[in-house]
Amino acid sequence: MDKYIPLRINRDFGDIITTYFDFFKQNIRKFTHVFLSYNGIFLIGLLIVSYLLVSGFMGVIAYENSGSFGVAREPMDEKYFVLIGVGGILFVLILLAVAVLNYGLASSYMISYEELQSNAFDKKIVWNRIQQQFGNILLFILMLVPVYLLFLIVAVIFAFIPLVGLFVQYVLQYFLAAWLGVSFYDMLQNKKGVMESLGEGWNLVTGNFWKSVGVNFILGLLIGILMLVTFTIPGVIIGVYTFHVVQNNVDYLNSIVATIVYTLGTCAVLIIMVYGQCLSQFVNGILYYALHEKTYNINTRKKIDQIGESLK
Repeated sequence: MDKYIPLRINRDFGDIITTYFDFFKQNIRKFTHVFLSYNGIFLIGLLIVSYLLVSGFMGVIAYENSGSFGVAREPMDEKYFVLIGVGGILFVLILLAVAVLNYGLASSYMISYEELQSNAFDKKIVWNRIQQQFGNILLFILMLVPVYLLFLIVAVIFAFIPLVGLFVQYVLQYFLAAWLGVSFYDMLQNKKGVMESLGEGWNLVTGNFWKSVGVNFILGLLIGILMLVTFTIPGVIIGVYTFHVVQNNVDYLNSIVATIVYTLGTCAVLIIMVYGQCLSQFVNGILYYALHEKTYNINTRKKIDQIGESLK
């Protein structure tokens, strides 16, 4: 069994980065197992969505490429628009469900690790915490919509300011990620209401503004690079096959192989995106415990009490 990595420690910027990667290396296999166990039905759903979207867009592309100059074409088959529409609606619904599940899954996993001081726990412990606070988790995710809409409006306003506006946009973006991520951990850890946890998260992050922004920027950048590297696998497969289709004039609309390749490739990209969100949420878990310990000294006081008890 791997040695427990203490999370409730007042860490500086560099130590938070190091601790994240230590936690990542120690828990990646176990968390991936938990991720796959509870996302099975949604992964199947993403596969279906990918098939609908791929079939629809392939039909539209084939129609656009079928015309000849000066020759009138027959109207496009409406089934392609239906496929795209149904696939798009299902994608939004599944995306919301996946966001609710995985935002909680990563956080619940880290909280369980901290409480039990080990990763040798049953995956049901992670799920039970989500079940107990499912209402708050859903409400929290729904509140992200107006928050990000407001951010979008502010970002558009600052976009008109050269250089400074771009800098402010990025600062606001990573501050928002830190505030919401830390608030979510506080809600699950201490079983608080949504508004109360958002208030606590605001106090913790604004009191450590540049550390919070910097951690999310650096680790967000590194995770983004990792995701891009991972994207190259389906990307290369799709690219090579597309080159084959173009060079050999393959009838991709009626090709089972083309449908399978593009469907699996699209599904792989969507799954990687979902998994990447979980890895990003671990960032704010490490940050939460560092900021919380700096503010409240819970672990420090506990150690002092233990020393006092041992001296009696």
